[in-house]
Amino acid sequence: MRTLISEVANNIDKEVEIKGWVHRIRELGKISFILVRDRSGIIQVVTEEKISVTVESVVSITGVAKKNEKAPGGVEIQMKNMEVIAKAAHDLPIPVNQDPEKLSLDAILDHRIISLRNPKILSIFRLQSNILKYFAEHMRSEGFTEIKSSKLIGTGTEGGTGLFAVQYFDTKVYLAQSPQFYKQAMVSSGLERVFEIGNAYRAEKHDTPRHLNEYVSLDIEMAFIESEHDLMDIEQRILKTIFAGIKQDNQKELKTWNATVPEPEDIDKIPRITHDEAKEIISKETGKRVFEINPEGERILCQWAEKNHGIDAVFVYAFPRRKRPFYTYPIENHKTMSFDLLFRGLEITTGGRRINEYNMLLESIERFHLDPEGLSDYIQIFKYGCPPHGGFAIGLERLTQKILGLANVKEASLFPRDRKRVRP
Repeated sequence: MRTLISEVANNIDKEVEIKGWVHRIRELGKISFILVRDRSGIIQVVTEEKISVTVESVVSITGVAKKNEKAPGGVEIQMKNMEVIAKAAHDLPIPVNQDPEKLSLDAILDHRIISLRNPKILSIFRLQSNILKYFAEHMRSEGFTEIKSSKLIGTGTEGGTGLFAVQYFDTKVYLAQSPQFYKQAMVSSGLERVFEIGNAYRAEKHDTPRHLNEYVSLDIEMAFIESEHDLMDIEQRILKTIFAGIKQDNQKELKTWNATVPEPEDIDKIPRITHDEAKEIISKETGKRVFEINPEGERILCQWAEKNHGIDAVFVYAFPRRKRPFYTYPIENHKTMSFDLLFRGLEITTGGRRINEYNMLLESIERFHLDPEGLSDYIQIFKYGCPPHGGFAIGLERLTQKILGLANVKEASLFPRDRKRVRP
């Protein structure tokens, strides 16, 4: 019976059978050392036989588990027999057993099928899996229902810009920028609280370390809120759960990337500042008057928050109406009940309260010069009664990037899509 590499230490002086990939081979005189990895780790195998198998071949090895302080993990296997299950070709396009920092990002992504075998790169997605796990667990703990909505839509609920067109039989449809329409419909259906983990698409011609054209969005929508502060409250609780789970389950991955996550008490310290206050802080820090919060401004705000509040994160709320979608709830002075969460210098969340009053929505559609006919399905949600509600979305790849300190958000996407990349 197969023994996972992580379990070999529990079988000292016993015969074990491991199965995995040949990670590295080193010959020292008449002794051969083989590093073998599986999903649970890497172990050293020792033999006096000459090893001719290629790196990355899949093997089954039988041997006796022995303690050895000089071996990785303090344990090794003295090999009795090795079977090659699947031989790897000699022309490996990139090395799997080296630090990926020695490779360019293009090399890593061009050979993504192989680069994902690198333990350090693969650790990104072990941690990311737990972000998904703890996000979903928290949402259910607060009475949210998970939904899965269509990614093919007839028109955009965010204004119709930045949409990917798709030929759908005899008509043209679009890839959804978000599940906004469907989240609001399900809130109005009576579920009241819904969440979705799904792909989102933005046809924006960016080429920056912070943008993807296809990304995973962690969306929530909830009824009977009063303002965007109710949403900030729940996001803080979500982040506490995610960070606590990662700290518990992903110490190895955090150590691999020399990364940390905030403590629960630090999440409670996240300051909340208005959009106008944010601009004033940036102006004061830079000595220049600013009119927009650009990426550099986001970094400055997080540095300010860390210096003054002990955490490099900040909620910015009360955005101008012109900077938010038509469905965002307006307040006095042309502001809105909306917010962003900036974390470690990057916006990872956008959200806010939505317009739920039918006539107010029609006025907003006209104000934004949109076509009511193209939004007819959306408008029905509010024509027949919809409670006050709001929601937000967390970008999975951006959150992963900032937890691990990755240089580019594409590193946090299994198979990233940008303006130039649609393979593999």
